[in-house]
Amino acid sequence: MVASTGEGALSDLRVLEMGQLLAGPFCGQMLADFGAEVIKIEAPGVGDPMRQWGREKPHGKSLWWPVVARNKKSLTLNLREKEGQDIVRKLIENTDILIENFRPGTMERWNLSYEELSAINPRLVMVRVTGFGQTGPYSKRAGYGAIGEAMGGLRYVVGDPSTQPSRMGISIGDELAAVHACMGAMFAIHARERTGKGQVVDSAIYEAVLNMMESLVTEYDVAGYVRERTGAILPNVSPSNVFDTADDKLLLIAANQDTVFKRLAEAMDRPELAEDERYATHSARGKYQKELDGLINEWTRTIPLAELEERMNEFGVPCGLIYKAEDMIEDEHFKARNAIVDVEHPDFGPIKMQNVAPRLSDTPGAVRHVGPELGADNAYVLGELLNLDAEAQARLKDSGIT
Repeated sequence: MVASTGEGALSDLRVLEMGQLLAGPFCGQMLADFGAEVIKIEAPGVGDPMRQWGREKPHGKSLWWPVVARNKKSLTLNLREKEGQDIVRKLIENTDILIENFRPGTMERWNLSYEELSAINPRLVMVRVTGFGQTGPYSKRAGYGAIGEAMGGLRYVVGDPSTQPSRMGISIGDELAAVHACMGAMFAIHARERTGKGQVVDSAIYEAVLNMMESLVTEYDVAGYVRERTGAILPNVSPSNVFDTADDKLLLIAANQDTVFKRLAEAMDRPELAEDERYATHSARGKYQKELDGLINEWTRTIPLAELEERMNEFGVPCGLIYKAEDMIEDEHFKARNAIVDVEHPDFGPIKMQNVAPRLSDTPGAVRHVGPELGADNAYVLGELLNLDAEAQARLKDSGIT
């Protein structure tokens, strides 16, 4: 519904983002990255808590906010008041996608249910991200990403078997729900081209996690097999592990396919290993995994990291360094593909962040600007989109609506 600028695959879409924290906003970030006009609605004077989250806050500002809110516009609006709700309904007339991640029933209490909004705009796609979905006995429960990770099956299989279930180190549950929400929004937009009608996308965090659990449920149902925590290894798949080097560093080597293992054996100057009945096949290597990994580790510990990596690449054996942020920033491949970009920040100057993914050849996404200041686009939305004059805008601000 927005006039296409030819920039980004989604430059003809307008999105209202009404969620906060991560699950809803990350969905909005992905849509904005590919050119959609994303108008983020935030509480006046407060804003999204993500404005305060993240490590180290130079100038009292979050270092997470510039990323998760990049490419978006910010509109402050009190959704608990009728005037604020009326502004949403007016915006809905020319909106393609609405994202919200409040507890089920919240939008209905604000008189912003899908039934009411779709009556205004039948083409509207409403994306609803919650812990447990819009239906079912748990739907009213509060549900953060960590809960979805636990109940979706991820936490149980992550970590070392000697410890309690571990966290992934990132908010993966929220982010998986956001990715599923974004896919759902695109599926619904595609269907709208045929039907002319929008629909509701119900993205539950626990289901997004469950969707990534491979054959875990089926293995238990058919064979009674329960996947357990296995630490750094991939059970019954060898070699696919992190190995030590002579200079006390680490390299992940994945040579579990028969032909690749043969190349690894040649790289080790031990070609006979590929003919040994204990290691000749995928299933045999899985059976003797601990023994084989130990044998390989004895060899890798005699070689410095740089030399080992070069040797693996020379013989066509997949390997990867265990990167931290500083390694990513300095890596020549990251640089060549512009995987990390510098974006101007009004307080910090140029700051680095990950670029847009995936890459589209004809209509690529781009990081156009960092997360906006609270209410930075009030005048644009209220004045240009809704045609409210300066007096009307001032009245809304004075009354606490914006």
